[in-house]
Amino acid sequence: MTGLLTPELAARIGEEAVYTAPEPLGRAAIRYFALATGDTDPAHLAGEVAPPTLICETNQYAGLPRDADGYAGHGWGIEVPGTRLVRGGNAYHFARPIGPDDVVTATWRLSGMDERTTGAGKRMLVVTSTAAYTDSEGRLLATNEETLIYVER
Repeated sequence: MTGLLTPELAARIGEEAVYTAPEPLGRAAIRYFALATGDTDPAHLAGEVAPPTLICETNQYAGLPRDADGYAGHGWGIEVPGTRLVRGGNAYHFARPIGPDDVVTATWRLSGMDERTTGAGKRMLVVTSTAAYTDSEGRLLATNEETLIYVER
């Protein structure tokens, strides 16, 4: 029986994808995101400072088509036959606030893959990727470590 972490998948570790917003974030986008998420911070509602997670929504400036599940954001297109995908979570670190005039660049890196076994004895492939979000001057705004888990059916 072959493992879930194939040589082809292992060779992808280190891949990067870079997305730069086509324009500054803008007061309206900040305000609409705050309203949509129920954020009552006056600075967010006025569009002066973005709610931190707004910049981590890469789908707003990646310009990618929707996938089979309807998701339009960044994805690695990893296929692991005989498994189901479980989102393992995200760990965010916010370095500094972002304003309406900032242009955001997201640099995603496929940082690791590790084959493990669940408590029930099923194989799983844990895929980790990291994103660094910077402004137009290259200053770090935030980081996001995302974990995807492919669990054997």
